[in-house]
Amino acid sequence: MIAKPEHVDVLIVGAGLSGIGAGHHLQQKCPGKSYLILEGRDCIGGTWDLFRYPGIRSDSDMFTLGYSFKPWLEAKAIADGPRILNYVRETASDNGIDRKIRFHHRVKRASWSSPDACWTVEAERTQGEGGVETVLFTCNFLFMCSGYYNYENGYSPEFPGSKDFAGRIVHPQKWSDDVDYAGKRVVVIGSGATAVTLVPELAKKAAHVTMLQRSPTYVVSRPAQDPVANKLRAKLPAKLAYHVIRWRNVLWGMYFFQLSRRKPDRVKQLILGGVRMALGPDYDIATHFTPRYNPWDQRLCLVPDGDLFGAIKQGSASVVTNQIETFTPKGIRLKDGSELKADIIVTATGLNLQVLGGLEVSVDGRKVDFARTLNYKGMMYSDVPNLASAFGYTNASWTLKCDLTCEYVCRLINYMDRHGYKQCMPHNLDPTITELPSLDFSSGYVQRSVAKMPKQGSKRPWRLYQNYALDIVSLRFGKLNDGVMRYS
Repeated sequence: MIAKPEHVDVLIVGAGLSGIGAGHHLQQKCPGKSYLILEGRDCIGGTWDLFRYPGIRSDSDMFTLGYSFKPWLEAKAIADGPRILNYVRETASDNGIDRKIRFHHRVKRASWSSPDACWTVEAERTQGEGGVETVLFTCNFLFMCSGYYNYENGYSPEFPGSKDFAGRIVHPQKWSDDVDYAGKRVVVIGSGATAVTLVPELAKKAAHVTMLQRSPTYVVSRPAQDPVANKLRAKLPAKLAYHVIRWRNVLWGMYFFQLSRRKPDRVKQLILGGVRMALGPDYDIATHFTPRYNPWDQRLCLVPDGDLFGAIKQGSASVVTNQIETFTPKGIRLKDGSELKADIIVTATGLNLQVLGGLEVSVDGRKVDFARTLNYKGMMYSDVPNLASAFGYTNASWTLKCDLTCEYVCRLINYMDRHGYKQCMPHNLDPTITELPSLDFSSGYVQRSVAKMPKQGSKRPWRLYQNYALDIVSLRFGKLNDGVMRYS
């Protein structure tokens, strides 16, 4: 028997970076609203608690990845996972948000009733020795902060001969404390953010680490500490310094992205020049660090203080660019016939994207196929009422967009209260709007899943510009009654 549903005004799903931020914004801007946060796991942190592999860190600076309302005070601008996790948990504790979280609640289904102007949300609550019970919640507004990828499993392609390998194969998403790599030969398959993070960290203890990639990625070195930022923080009040540095970094990031779009060859040579300076003129940069695509067609990989380049120069790590023919008992045989010896193989092969954490959604009995919806302002979905999701930028820090999304949701809820509305729903009436992929990235993890994702439209407010300054104008100051959002 399922107990009577518990009701709140706003139900937030996910207690990671976005979910804790959403709780804070609701408390500050909608103080009369009741809310709960449902979290499927047993702790706060999301990504920053899930991933436990060596060296886990941000690939954005903490002045932009941090919350707008809580200055980042630590010396390192490129922070490691444990420090980010502590920052998120400290935010939750300082604001009493941790008392609003229900752990072990995995949200499975949500159904909207227009006559009741209400969501009924079904969650599985785990208890004790693997027991599971179904619990219900009702809410007026559903705010999904569940991330963009499948937390259960990363992307692991089937490699020929993998069952023959005598050593251990581990995906970074499943890393555990019993992975012993000290003194071992390690091959890391991949060339993305996870691989370039793992390789220099593993190289500190392993006998040797090889990064095996099919094709190169653009890799950029950046100081882990920001000397200008640290000087400003020594002279200015913490909040003022934080916002000055934040805006400097935002504007620089926007400039660099636009320059990459307008003058890709110039940016390419700039990046490769940095790699050449780090590795020397004799290193084969053309083979191992020169991608086939232009900068920002995929996300750039950041290496703080050039740690990856340092490991390569020291000889504790190396890069091999080749195709895998098969795994063997002792390692990996490549297409050119050579073999990489390995005791441990790490498959840093990426993520599986997932819409709204895999939530099944229905509106008045109609199942919603999100692949057939249009994304409104990067946060809501056509013909789906009273539901928003926090989804960050692909070309800048995730939290920048999530902060704006939280602000907009609070504006929207307050606007509805002032006018006595119970329902808001974006609806497209413009026949000239054409559908476009929601993510304009050539990365493998995007291309594998983009067909399942909501679409963006060819015009505002359905177009995603991936531009923080434009989004501030639109989300913080733009009209709430824009002719596209329907209220009732």
